[in-house]
Amino acid sequence: MADKPNSVLLPMVAAAVFAGLGRMVLQKIKADRLARENRVAGPMDEKTRQWISDVVRTPRQ
Repeated sequence: MADKPNSVLLPMVAAAVFAGLGRMVLQKIKADRLARENRVAGPMDEKTRQWISDVVRTPRQ
């Protein structure tokens, strides 16, 4: 009996998926580290806090 040829497509797709997921994880780690170092979300004054609260609570029409 002749051996069944193995498909190369499945391992290639699996490698591409894992590479993509790994890249996304590394980008997330770098972005979190950068945001933590630069303190993007710093302390807010009361006026800014009140404005955000008003914008979030006000229903849109």
